[in-house]
Amino acid sequence: MFGGLGMWEMVLIFMVVLLLFGAKRLPEIGSSLGKGIREFKGSLREIEREIQISDEEPPRSVPPKHSGSEGGEEEEEDNPRRLTPSP
Repeated sequence: MFGGLGMWEMVLIFMVVLLLFGAKRLPEIGSSLGKGIREFKGSLREIEREIQISDEEPPRSVPPKHSGSEGGEEEEEDNPRRLTPSP
């Protein structure tokens, strides 16, 4: 059946879980486990979407830095830094 587990092994595991947590807690555990799995799958989909979007965008060019002028340092401090993905 499931990775070499037979019917009796599944029944035994279910009985042990039932004894450990009780009949009232099993639906709560199942619900929270289901929510966790849904959130995990959603985050995986979001990461895959971001990867696909970044693959479709052309690489951004980095503007040349000013060198040798004193005003260049002040200009860099006024502009916020931008993070770009590496190719």
